[in-house]
Amino acid sequence: MELQGRSVLVTGGAGFIGSHLVDRLIREQPHNLVVVDNLWLGKLSNLDSAYQAYPALRFYEEDTASTRAISHIMRRENIEVVFDLATIPLPASLKRPKWSARQIYDMALNICELGRRGLYRTLIHCSSSEVYGTSAYAPMDEAHPLLTRTPYAAAKAAADLLVQSYQHTFALDATIVRPFNNYGPRQNDQNYAGIIPIVVRRILAGQAPVIYGDGEQTRDYSYVTDVVDGMVRVATTDATHGMVVNIASGEEVSIERLVRGIAAAMKYDGPIQHQPDRPGDVRRHVAGIERARTLIAYRPVTPLEEGLQATIDWYIDNA
Repeated sequence: MELQGRSVLVTGGAGFIGSHLVDRLIREQPHNLVVVDNLWLGKLSNLDSAYQAYPALRFYEEDTASTRAISHIMRRENIEVVFDLATIPLPASLKRPKWSARQIYDMALNICELGRRGLYRTLIHCSSSEVYGTSAYAPMDEAHPLLTRTPYAAAKAAADLLVQSYQHTFALDATIVRPFNNYGPRQNDQNYAGIIPIVVRRILAGQAPVIYGDGEQTRDYSYVTDVVDGMVRVATTDATHGMVVNIASGEEVSIERLVRGIAAAMKYDGPIQHQPDRPGDVRRHVAGIERARTLIAYRPVTPLEEGLQATIDWYIDNA
């Protein structure tokens, strides 16, 4: 499916991954490009480069869980393709589990129901590698069991199952992408931030970085521009429609290596603190990306060290 000439909606499009996806979608030359974001964590400034490249970009400050608001936007903008990235971040679910889980599920349900009603044609639903939990085997391919450990992960898994139910019951044209541990410029560094922006900000403030647990837990870190390129490839490749596709680097990195890599890049030689494990933390996480390699010729091009340096530089420039 070509995106050129289509009317495309990105929910959560002013957020970290969403805004990079908007930048990437502009290269596909859509007829109409629309962003919905309630700006809870998203920022209008994340869309500055998109507005420069695509002045006709349409933005709506609305909640993706609102049927009335989103259906109005879809009708007004004649939406054909939806990239559904609206979510609540994992750390929020550790403090507000009921609210976070309900929001995640309700947003997915609303988008699915509007698709069933024919308000758009194709859905690319953004899931999370957290639905897999701790690795039962490695690498973790799309057949890995869903071993959720947090309310966030459980809600994302429920949303995935919901999307698949609408595929099978109502013939919704939908594909699920599961990114692993995204990082890069614009990643939220305030409330509910991830480990990379937290470590960078602490070092910039003259504070020691913190590792929770022994640091031997692993993740698969994926640079954001690689991730959004994979999402676009999934959308434009008919062979992936109706499937689940992992988008990741395929490289297993320990938290200890990650934090020490950031420290070295920032020329920090002070102490690194260790604190107790965080609740619900997974032990091992590394993606199997053979499906993406085979079906969309996916090849992540950004080495971790290069991506970390670009990310650090961005935070320094925006301090």
